[in-house]
Parts: sequence; C-alpha cells; structure tokens
Amino acid sequence: MRIEVTSADVAVSRYAISPLGEAVWALWLCAGQNEVTGLTPWVTRARHAFEQLRRSVPAIDALLALQRRDAYNADFFQPPPDGTAREFADELALVRSTPLARARAELARNLAGHRTPPANARRIYESPTVVDQLADGIEAAWVTLVEPEWPRLRAVLERDLLYRAGRLLAYGWGAAVADLDPRLRWVPGPAVGFLDIADRDPRTYPLAGRGMLFVPTVFGALMCYIEQPGPYAIVYRAAGVAELLGPPDPARPVEALDRLVGRGRATVLRALAAPATTSQLVAQLGLSLGGVGDHLAVLREAGLVTRARAGRTVRYRRTALGDALAENG
Repeated sequence: MRIEVTSADVAVSRYAISPLGEAVWALWLCAGQNEVTGLTPWVTRARHAFEQLRRSVPAIDALLALQRRDAYNADFFQPPPDGTAREFADELALVRSTPLARARAELARNLAGHRTPPANARRIYESPTVVDQLADGIEAAWVTLVEPEWPRLRAVLERDLLYRAGRLLAYGWGAAVADLDPRLRWVPGPAVGFLDIADRDPRTYPLAGRGMLFVPTVFGALMCYIEQPGPYAIVYRAAGVAELLGPPDPARPVEALDRLVGRGRATVLRALAAPATTSQLVAQLGLSLGGVGDHLAVLREAGLVTRARAGRTVRYRRTALGDALAENG
C-alpha cells in the first residue's frame, strides 16, 4: 500500500488516542490473535479475567470471530478516533449509534471468505440487536481488562503522542514515521512524498490535503484505516510499551542493566524509550514522585539521560549511552 502525501497534509495531520480501540486490541491479545513484544507478563496476568469474561459475555466470542489479519475488519465497532479528545463512553456511544443496515453490510463483508464463525456468534450477527450486543462486549472488555490500568496506559500513549507530534511539526514526515514500524517506510519526492506500507494492497491512496490521523496503541499493532468517508489513519505501537507493567517484578530475572545501575533506575531508563516528564513516568511506572526524581538525578549525573525545558515542562530523554545500555542490557 502506498499513501500519497503533499505539503498541505502535514499541517492538518494529527494524533489521537482511542480507549475503545485499546479494549478491542486487548481482547485480541488475550485470545492469542495478536502479538505485542514485551506484553507477555500482562497477558499472563490478565488470562484468568479474560477467560471469565469469555464465559460470561457471549458477545466476546462474536467479536473475536470477526478478527482478520491483512483483510477487511468491520469498522463500525472499532472506528478510528476523529482527532478530538474523546473518552471511552463517547466512542462507545458512536458505536451504538450505528444503523443496523450498515452494521449488517460491514459484517457480511468482514465474514466473506473468512472462517465459519461459531453458532453462538452467528446468532448474534443475525440478531436485530447485534450492534448493542457487540457494544456490550466491548464495554465488558474495557471494564475488565483496560479501565483498571487506564491512567498508566494513557500516560504511555499521551507521552508518545506529544513526542511524535513534535517531530512531525519540527522535522516533517520522514522524522515522524522513521521508527513507527519496520513495515512502514517514508519515500520523499520533489513535491509529493509517499508512505509505503508492506501489505497485500498494491493501490495508492492520495491524502489530497486531508492529512493523516496517527493513533498510538499499547495493545494493538500496525493497522491502516483507508475506508472513506472516515479519516485516513495509521495505528502504531507506542514507544515504551514494554515498561508499562509497573514496578519491577521481584520474580523477574535480574538482567545486566539491573545489576549495573540498580533495578529501579534500570526501570526508569528503559521507560525513557520516548522523552517523558517526571509526572508521566510516575503515572506509567507506579513509582513515587520522589523515587522517580531520585532515579532521574542519578541517571543524569551518570550521563545516561538529559533534560530539556519547554515552557513550564521539563522532559527527560536518554542520551546515546543511555540508549545503548537500555537496548542491550
């Protein structure tokens, strides 16, 4: 797939977070239908709650039976965010407002050529209340799997959002998408640039001044929204996801970096895969403000992190030495 970008698209491109999307992607992750490096401990921890959810809410299996890789997935129950600051309840209300005719058309397209869904899922798809039943399943997944940890997850996503948006405005598309995903490549041109995405779709899609919506995710993986009239959107994995699980697990094997700088400081250093403020690290890691501050001071004295002020905000980032230690230790 190739997405054609003009200079006009940079000014109107934007970033957004989708709480509802995280609920659906968390379901796929727990069911083994998606893989995200570094989240195996979270999946293990969530397994029991997920199995209980699957037994008690029939719509969970109906949602899981629709998932397809490298093929069309119905948009109505997982629409891309519109770029405004929406909460989960706002996104869920949008799902519930889907006309039945549209839901049936998208479900038929989703299931065409797909594996035969189980009988309980088929009954839900054929029901006149299919939209509400699938929305109920997403809400149950949110309450059970995502909402208890949402402040920490949101901190990871918001940090990545601010970092990427800054790079897009300061350095352009090449810098903004350089490390989003190995399957994504920026190809500059004299007047037009192209975003190449390695998938089965050979077509070119012009943004034509409408811009792109970038959606960082914790539980999801690379995904593109190209259906119109909705926005063109790319879902990509946020930086620092592997460190969202909170303070170090005492049972986790001690690694070289832990032995070198201490487990707490190693956790903070790994979490700085993208620049962050002290308060963002506190929310992400579940550590105390004083503890994070002390760790940052030591790491800064050792030349592993640096800090820069923008207005009232101070952001910490790893130095080249800090990157080398975090990525190899």
